[in-house]
Amino acid sequence: MLSIPASPGISRRAALQVGSLGALGLSLPQLMRAQAVQPKAAKKKSIILIWLDGGPSQLETYDPKPDAPAEYRGPFGVAKTKTPGVCVSALMPETAKRFDKLALIRSVHHDTGDHFAAGHWMTTGRFGSTSVNQAQKYPSVGSHIAKAHGPNNPGLPAYVGLPSAQTIYLFPGYMGASYLGGAYNPFDVNRVDRYLGPSDLRPVRSPEWLKGTKNNLTGERARLLNQFDTMRRDLDKSGIADSMDHFQQQAVDLILGNKAREAFDIDKEDPRSADRYGTSAWARYTCMARRLVEAGVTFVTVDMPHWDDHSSIEKSHGLKVPVVDRAVSALLDDLEERGLRDDVLVVVMGEFGRTPRINTGQPGIPVPGRDHWGNAISVMMAGGGLKGGVVVGKTSAKAEYPVERALKPSHILATMYSVMGLDPKQTFKDHGGRPHPMLDDGEAIAELV
Repeated sequence: MLSIPASPGISRRAALQVGSLGALGLSLPQLMRAQAVQPKAAKKKSIILIWLDGGPSQLETYDPKPDAPAEYRGPFGVAKTKTPGVCVSALMPETAKRFDKLALIRSVHHDTGDHFAAGHWMTTGRFGSTSVNQAQKYPSVGSHIAKAHGPNNPGLPAYVGLPSAQTIYLFPGYMGASYLGGAYNPFDVNRVDRYLGPSDLRPVRSPEWLKGTKNNLTGERARLLNQFDTMRRDLDKSGIADSMDHFQQQAVDLILGNKAREAFDIDKEDPRSADRYGTSAWARYTCMARRLVEAGVTFVTVDMPHWDDHSSIEKSHGLKVPVVDRAVSALLDDLEERGLRDDVLVVVMGEFGRTPRINTGQPGIPVPGRDHWGNAISVMMAGGGLKGGVVVGKTSAKAEYPVERALKPSHILATMYSVMGLDPKQTFKDHGGRPHPMLDDGEAIAELV
């Protein structure tokens, strides 16, 4: 825990909030020390992972089958791209317009319908956890990148979860660091308002301890911010700051410094720019993700849950998919306009796809839906220097399984590591001292790199 010396006019509460970040369960000096000892990769690239927890349907997103029987193709039509023969769901017209900027990987599979096994596999590249034994076995891609690469800009965390990283109701779940240590867990922004839905319009709150705008703070919040400012001045004047541990100073800078305060404060965003993403929490956090990578955060996960639609596929996916379509398309436009298209990789995926044949609903909800399906998973990747306008792999006529270029989750993660300039054969020791590579198998997808 970071300990701040007492100073006139500074409450113990203020010092404790700066020092411990108890709500986050983080030790910032520990985080800074851990990041400092890691070699920095040459490339200053970033990744934004849009995580669709619960498993989105491949047919209602990136792999529609307009010629399949009705009970397979579902209730929606298609949106055609400029490339003949390539289409996406009619729910994703903005994605269709930007097909030249993105790649669709349609042939990923791990062949399990277990949420926990699938979530672990997609985020770590390995089979490990299951519904029977849910504990995380291997580090996530975000944690590996945080350790092997570190932040792109000092004074910011390497890995951030928006609003907080999770998989299958577990926080951080398989987004966590496992044996790499807690310093490489995602730095969560908001653990109070989490697991938000696509129509949740509650205000997206920047972290209270990073708020930089005084005119919209009142009462205790304003007093706390003033105490922070006073404390920083007193530390500088007294010379105490010079004698503090270097990494403790860095931790103070993260809390009080302008870099983090500006990056995390969504209220600083031009409303016209933010509104392009949409008005829901999903949209606002996607916008915040752009702010974070632009400032120097290396890996950001945006949590978009509630995709386990065993019934009401028409209503539920009909609501959620357009929200993702708009937010992700605005993100791609925003990155290009800011000259960041080749520096930031955007990945959209969940733990598995959905059954090709629509069911008759579930007990108590007799409305057609789709069940778990790990045999055919679609992933979207864009930016980061990867090729656009590409479709990798092909599934059967009913989106049941790959018939061309079958890929595993490790191929997706290997491509992400390649973008970051990292060797997935690099090893890290587990709690027993045994070395493990970041991935056991899988190579970057050649059609994209």
